[in-house]
Amino acid sequence: MHQALFVSEILSNVFAHVYPFFQLSLYHTESRLSRYYTESLESPYHTESLHHDHTESPPVSRTLAALAITCKLFHEPAMDLLWADIRGLLPLLGCVTRLNPIVYRNYKTQYLWSSEDIEPLSEHEARQFLRHATRVRSFHEENSRHFHLLANLSFETCAFPSLVSLSFAVDHPQAYAKFLRLFLSPTLRQCYLSVSHPDFKYFATHFTALEHLHIQLRPFSHSIADDLSLMYNSIRSCKQLATLSCPPLDWATWRHISNLPTLLTVDISEPRRVPRWPLGRDTHNFAPFHNLTGLSFDVDTAAYTIAVIQHSELPSLRDFVIHVQVLPWPEAEQLCCALSQCKADQTLEHINIICNGELDEEPSSSSLTVITQFFCFTQLRTLQLEFPHCCFNLDNNLLLEAMASWPHICSLELSDMETVPTVTFRGLFTALSRCPNLLRLNMSMDVAGIDIDPTAESFQHTTLESLKLTRSRVADAEAVARILFSMLPRVDKVTDRWDPWNTEISFQKQWDEVNRHLDLLNGREPQRSQSPESEQDTDYCC
Repeated sequence: MHQALFVSEILSNVFAHVYPFFQLSLYHTESRLSRYYTESLESPYHTESLHHDHTESPPVSRTLAALAITCKLFHEPAMDLLWADIRGLLPLLGCVTRLNPIVYRNYKTQYLWSSEDIEPLSEHEARQFLRHATRVRSFHEENSRHFHLLANLSFETCAFPSLVSLSFAVDHPQAYAKFLRLFLSPTLRQCYLSVSHPDFKYFATHFTALEHLHIQLRPFSHSIADDLSLMYNSIRSCKQLATLSCPPLDWATWRHISNLPTLLTVDISEPRRVPRWPLGRDTHNFAPFHNLTGLSFDVDTAAYTIAVIQHSELPSLRDFVIHVQVLPWPEAEQLCCALSQCKADQTLEHINIICNGELDEEPSSSSLTVITQFFCFTQLRTLQLEFPHCCFNLDNNLLLEAMASWPHICSLELSDMETVPTVTFRGLFTALSRCPNLLRLNMSMDVAGIDIDPTAESFQHTTLESLKLTRSRVADAEAVARILFSMLPRVDKVTDRWDPWNTEISFQKQWDEVNRHLDLLNGREPQRSQSPESEQDTDYCC
């Protein structure tokens, strides 16, 4: 054996390359012990200690297990990696002599076994259960069906002192909250929790070093007001947060996180069937979010989001996303206007505003064109607007101005099923000349009136490769195909976003004909039509 392998730091780095993509993640704590390997309880070096199916175990687990029994020098670093990332209690329960045959017999047959009739662990068995606890760095648990086996463990001290990442999203959190204390390590950096814990204040004292916190509010909780108060207090105890994902916050908590220089992303998700959120009447702005790069909302209405943005300065913001259930036109105007005034002119690169609900009112003649509110974002790479009338007043001149404002734009999606399109082919290609990096385009066009002759034009956009035209009627499929073939050489297919519940505004069959001509021009066999009409005409044989 090479002398370098006797240096523990070198050996650990070598073994780490066996699983080079291992990273502790709050949102993806997949276990390399999915076949629930455990070494022999009597002899850690015995060749029969590998309780897994060699034909089905993940290659990484098998490799690490093999390294662990190769020699004493390899054992510790290999075992540290093998037990570093755990999903559920079963791998640890498999270390208990009494439970080992039950755990692995049922796991091998994929039988969801019940432990209801099994006695809790004794003091000696608890030590067996925790044999590898000091090695665990990432733990994920989604159910509580085996927690009663731990009833005799002491909950006053953390049983996993090296834990860095924890996901504790069990069913019935009220009943099993005390077991969470076993995992509250002073080294904890990432945590996913349900907020519905009766002694959340106890947990808050352990959050001071957290960098990544995800809190989920369960909508069926009967004490939502108390839960929110505990959640706000807990978040305000965090001083080093980098990412935060949680239900809507109150103003005091927003003010606290605005003062965190470490904060990079905030994700607000509003649970359904809960009381309205505490907007209050606070008129004081927050401190500038100097380093916040990502902000997203998943909410019922945009009122809360608008209020937050109006109180905020976001000079480093790169990504903004909102999924909203209802977006009345006045709120759409307010949202876009507020976003344009949040001091992110030179940094914002990605904007997604999505609403799938119906609009109960239409813009008036004095309404602003929302797309103009984004002209100030000169670094924009991606813009997705998907709500009724987002293309209000959009014409050739406005599209040209937009493209000229976004020289780096790569993806533009303007999904509007309400506004009658007025942008023509000439307006489109004039605008495309200002955005050489555009890869994807989805918008409505007036395709029926052809105002360009491809044989007289020398312009080609050689980057655009995905073209989706929503609610665009085709009058001359062959002429349209020739225009696209001549001026957009990388576009080999165009799609129309059709609505199966409103087939009178679907022009997919017309675009199928355009695509057939494109196939012929490109020397390809015409593809089978994908329109709903063609599917209805298919004769299925039994």
